[in-house]
Amino acid sequence: MDTLRGRLLVATPAIAGGPFLRSVVFVLDHDDDGALGVIVNRPLDSDVDDVLPAWGAFVNAPVCLFDGGPVAMDSALAVGVLADATPPHGWRQMAGRVGLVDLEGPLPGDGQLAGLRVFAGYAGWGSGQLEDELAEGSWIVVDALDHDLTSPTPETLWREVLRRQDDDVRFWATFPDDPGAN
Repeated sequence: MDTLRGRLLVATPAIAGGPFLRSVVFVLDHDDDGALGVIVNRPLDSDVDDVLPAWGAFVNAPVCLFDGGPVAMDSALAVGVLADATPPHGWRQMAGRVGLVDLEGPLPGDGQLAGLRVFAGYAGWGSGQLEDELAEGSWIVVDALDHDLTSPTPETLWREVLRRQDDDVRFWATFPDDPGAN
């Protein structure tokens, strides 16, 4: 099985509702046991400073919590992008320069992270579940760019990721919010 670790799952219009509607998911882990990722384009109204005051200074704008997915919404998960080769204490590499940051450990040093986001919850799939959803056309798998995780305009990320594709996938970016209103 080819791993999807470090790639993006972009929801197709086949997902017509629920937490994954027009979502962009960064896959943190994927193997025979299942997959784990975070939705990177769902900012919440809660500021990081209100929940984790010491971490607010390290988070990229918008400085808010993100809805990472429907699993374990009462827990926080921090995903960072390394700025240099020296990871912060408690770093767990996931793909390339992207990894998990231990929110209970010491704060990162100046210049260690190029970006950081804090997610409430995560997206998870059991063994074979994601592969089934891919086969039914619910997701498009595309390459991730580091700045996808820290986009200053996450609400436009779904369309941006689709538009930058080289094939006909880019046309999904023009799919109307309500196809019945056409």
